Amino acid sequence: MGLKWTDSREIGEALYDSRPDLDPKTVRFTDMHQWICELEEFDDDPNASNEKDWKMTEAMKITLSTQPADARWGEKATYSINNDGITLHLTGKDDLGLIQRAARKIDGQGLKHVQLAGEGWDIEKSWAFWQGYRAPKGTRKIDWAVLSETEQKELDNRLKVIDWVRHTINTPAEELGPEQLASRAVDLLCDVACDHVSYRITKGEDLREQNYAGIHTVGRGSDRAPVLLALDYNPTGNPDAPVYASLVGKGITFDSGGYSIKQTAFMDSMKSDMGGAATITGALALAITRGLNKRVKLFLCCADNMISGNAMKLGDIITYRNGKTVEVMNTDAEGRLVLADGLIDAAAQKPELIIDCATLTGAAKTALGNDYHALFSFDDKLAARLLASAAEENEPFWRLPLAEFHRSQLPSNFAELNNTANASYPAGASTAAGFLSHFVENYHEGWLHVDCSATYRKGAVEQWSAGATGLGVRAIANLLLAK
Repeated sequence: MGLKWTDSREIGEALYDSRPDLDPKTVRFTDMHQWICELEEFDDDPNASNEKDWKMTEAMKITLSTQPADARWGEKATYSINNDGITLHLTGKDDLGLIQRAARKIDGQGLKHVQLAGEGWDIEKSWAFWQGYRAPKGTRKIDWAVLSETEQKELDNRLKVIDWVRHTINTPAEELGPEQLASRAVDLLCDVACDHVSYRITKGEDLREQNYAGIHTVGRGSDRAPVLLALDYNPTGNPDAPVYASLVGKGITFDSGGYSIKQTAFMDSMKSDMGGAATITGALALAITRGLNKRVKLFLCCADNMISGNAMKLGDIITYRNGKTVEVMNTDAEGRLVLADGLIDAAAQKPELIIDCATLTGAAKTALGNDYHALFSFDDKLAARLLASAAEENEPFWRLPLAEFHRSQLPSNFAELNNTANASYPAGASTAAGFLSHFVENYHEGWLHVDCSATYRKGAVEQWSAGATGLGVRAIANLLLAK
């Protein structure tokens, strides 16, 4: 039996006559066929109760309204069902959040093909729907509302880039090692700007020989070689053009914690520990699609943090190219060890702007949950610019403290720095940022550190499916384009 949603008037009247027990506030859209097939009109169809033979023959229409829902749906109903499909009832307060939450519910009902119909679907509302509707399992199709040529181009680019970010972060660690992550980043950036991209991949023992001591030390415990990707986006064509921005990403493709091993409850999501690398790569790619015409260099510090006879041990001392020595007293504080190499290279370019992104600390998540990215900087004006950029893009960032004294809260008996603060200094996210500042030559100006606490969710919530969110890409891209 094939049914169109627009045939629902007579079906609905008969349905509610035969099933007065149904509550319109809790009815599942995809269960309606079961009840429809109970109606006398379909009793003579021998296949009417066969679920495999029942399907909607067209997309479910999703429309927007500024009017409240019919009282039968409840006083605070945000969506209702009618003859034409589903209506979302906007209140003027957090409409984008309302749309995203409704989309999550619609996906939860099993509707895999929808049409954004009627008036009001601008790019931000369309994007909010996709953010909630997208999920890591199965396929979904949206027939988009008509947008202007400019908005359609922006939507297409977001779908390409931010879906790349979400898919890459969700990829199992077995399929995405350090070299694969670097290669995927190259593929994306060549796709959006191949004529202006050059790159170098350094891996394995070559890292040790070239004094990338942090990446090599962390990654040597894995059978999969650690990798540094150094990529140059230079739209000017001038090899001597100044570098506007250096971007650095933590690309730990799986983090067991090393000998400071994680418990299962903290290790089960560690395929996502490369979320900073994916986010900063996506930000550069999106900025390029929006017309970025300045030279930018990208450094991805990629490794597995594993246990083996070759793995780093507590008490090991790393000597970096800038002369800093670091004692490893927690092998699960490995992200800062690889980022240090990337930040040294980033600062050596003498850029106006350095941004690093990393899923760096549990402390940031304790402070902000999975709802905000944590921002750290000594540069108040630059921090304000990123917060303004994030607000323009409807993305959540929150600034946390970073002061000079945080830089001194990493004492070691045997080296200049410890890679983790002791119990006397419990501000873990701030001391981690303070550690990184030792590898940025002019850390007081032009440097932003983003602790990516909103990158990934272990379970679904009312606005998001489980997995990667893609948050942060738009805000950083917007900042790169700022005058």
